Amino acid sequence: MKVSVVICTYSEEMYEHFEDSLESIRTQTYDDIEIIVVVDGNEDLYERIEAEYGDDPDLKLHCNEENLGLSGSRNRALEYVTGDVVALIDDDAVADERWIEELVSVYETRDAIAAGGKMTPIWVAGKPEFLPEEFYWLVGVTHRGFAEPGEEVRNTFGSNISFRTEVLGELGGFATEVGRQGEKNLQAHETEFCARMREEYGNGVIYNPDATVGHKVFEWRTDKRWLVERAFWQGYSKRAMETLVSEDSSAEESDFLKQLLFEFTPERVRSLVTGPSVPKAKQLFTLFALTGTVGIGYLYGIVKW
Repeated sequence: MKVSVVICTYSEEMYEHFEDSLESIRTQTYDDIEIIVVVDGNEDLYERIEAEYGDDPDLKLHCNEENLGLSGSRNRALEYVTGDVVALIDDDAVADERWIEELVSVYETRDAIAAGGKMTPIWVAGKPEFLPEEFYWLVGVTHRGFAEPGEEVRNTFGSNISFRTEVLGELGGFATEVGRQGEKNLQAHETEFCARMREEYGNGVIYNPDATVGHKVFEWRTDKRWLVERAFWQGYSKRAMETLVSEDSSAEESDFLKQLLFEFTPERVRSLVTGPSVPKAKQLFTLFALTGTVGIGYLYGIVKW
């Protein structure tokens, strides 16, 4: 089974992180891999990558003439893939050496149409004591209560997800109405695609937590103001996604919200009462604040969409 790994990048400021991501793919334990790199409208960055890696026979490099955003860039990458499976990773993420091997094992044992793994944090500036694990998803890390090993979910993170190539082709790739583009904050293009996939095939993404990818959490991603803004736009994006697919795409969010309200929150309150501490108090406050902010973003989405 041949796997095409897609990495999209657009900023020279991210070059050293892009190199870390690329090298983690070039050193995988699984051999049958090709790498598709799409530079999103930055000719200087394209030339820099070409000069450094252009002689790698397993790497295909393309530069968009203009900024298409992440969704558009990934769709462009599909024009160059030749693998049976397409695996996605971001330029600020580092794959475990067994990442592709673990994803392929899902396809071989479960006859899956999509497989994804666990995102783990790489705290570049240190772990913030105020951020509860239930909201790690805001910084691109698999959160507490996500799923059990082998469970079929709607989607995993877009930096650790894969699909059979034919499925991506049959569904026409990713919707460009959602997904990052420059400073645009509309999120969840993988979620939208996976909702369409489940609607069409009746299957979701098989979760294998042994297929791990580390996500670099930079200092600015732990800024409280940034997290609040991120939470708002995530709520907005959930509502936007619901208007693009007919499936009840919010079912998994509803299940998580119930778990958050009726299991995790009471557990945290009890823990704070029995063993008071400043970090516990900060995390409980943050949990309430971010939950409310996501809700406000969702309501704003109802008005705008």
